[in-house]
Amino acid sequence: MRSVLIFLSASLLSGLPCSVGLAERPHILFIMADDMGWKDLHCQGNDVLRTPNIDALAQSGVRFDNAYAASTVCSPTRAALMTGLAPARLHITQHGADSKSFWPEDRLIQPPATKHELPHETTTMAERLKAAGYTTGFFGKWHLGSDKKYWPTEHGFDVNVGGCGLGGPPTYFDPYRIPALPPRKEDEYLSDRLADETIDFMRREKDQPMFVCLWTYNPHYPFEAPEDLIEHYKGKEGPGLKNPIYGGQIEATDRAVGRVLRELDSLGISDETLVVFTSDNGGWSGATDNRPLRKGKGYLFEGGLRVPLIVRWPGVTEAATVNETPVISMDLTATVLDAAGVGLAGDESLDGETLQPLFSGGKLQRDALYFHYPHFAFHKDNRPGSVIRSGQYKLILRHDDDSIELYDLENDLSERKDLAADKPEMAQKLEGRLTEWLEETGAGIPAKR
Repeated sequence: MRSVLIFLSASLLSGLPCSVGLAERPHILFIMADDMGWKDLHCQGNDVLRTPNIDALAQSGVRFDNAYAASTVCSPTRAALMTGLAPARLHITQHGADSKSFWPEDRLIQPPATKHELPHETTTMAERLKAAGYTTGFFGKWHLGSDKKYWPTEHGFDVNVGGCGLGGPPTYFDPYRIPALPPRKEDEYLSDRLADETIDFMRREKDQPMFVCLWTYNPHYPFEAPEDLIEHYKGKEGPGLKNPIYGGQIEATDRAVGRVLRELDSLGISDETLVVFTSDNGGWSGATDNRPLRKGKGYLFEGGLRVPLIVRWPGVTEAATVNETPVISMDLTATVLDAAGVGLAGDESLDGETLQPLFSGGKLQRDALYFHYPHFAFHKDNRPGSVIRSGQYKLILRHDDDSIELYDLENDLSERKDLAADKPEMAQKLEGRLTEWLEETGAGIPAKR
């Protein structure tokens, strides 16, 4: 069953808040990197990459070590974050067109139909916050519809800089050739430009509650970075780094994040701002080193689903803490709305829970996370399937042959030993729960050929 949003007070259940005044609501800065892997930060154990600004954010907030993206590819996670609903429920389960170029010649199944635009009948987090008095700004990658009628300003954002249908930029250097991002200064780097635009927005709007999304294009393909950063990482290839350009992209992202965070300090609003940092899916294994996690983007193994997550909310989160509770993208939607005091209509619910209980030593109500990726990925090497994680166990249901795999993540983080045959009762129990969830969400299931 769907998890229901937990509110700050019972009075919020009737709709927009009545107990939290505008002055009491935090500014919200939501930063999301594109394709950043679980191990792509120094604070996540990468000894090669320099990420001092994001590391400092982790030191001043809580880092979630079992955080998951809603999907193993980008667009479904973005839709889930905007709505608080699971990709399976939205039927947005693939990143862009599910073209035949993705399908291996010997495929046993036909992937289900999927939507490629965020439907207007679905209420977004930005729309809810705007209705509650927030000014809203979007900066960076959107990837939830190519037509302008599906861009951020049509989904609750007052300002949109760079958000369009592109999954990656034609280039990271000006002129970018990105709709909604006019050229400004030749050879300017994209992350720096988006930081500038974000800072300008915050300076203009700081005197009222702000919802600011900085959803970077980095470190997504194409692999381009400032030359000084590339030079730093040359010769450092090995565990933690496959490509010096990728290392430069990670550090360029960190540099931009640092500038935006320092601006909060300069404006005197750091203590009034809830900051979230995460990624939209696991790292692409062709560019980054996801070890000890197995595989990467496009796979239902941990390397494709697990992502960095840091939350800093002064006065609410405890500094320099690590939380091991499994959490998922839709929880961030619930947390943001909870922080802003924004309730839902009586017949509405979300597929996530607010993380606030975890900030005070409590627990979440649910005991399982669910994932659904019924498609082949761009590399054609994955197997479409669905996942349930409950406690230490993770079960993968493969849709090509209905087989199952069971892993003990507590003792086998790399998912090397399939326990389905050794623990048949546990496998049967989890498969049954996963099947019920697929039915409840109306998930699209591949058809056998």
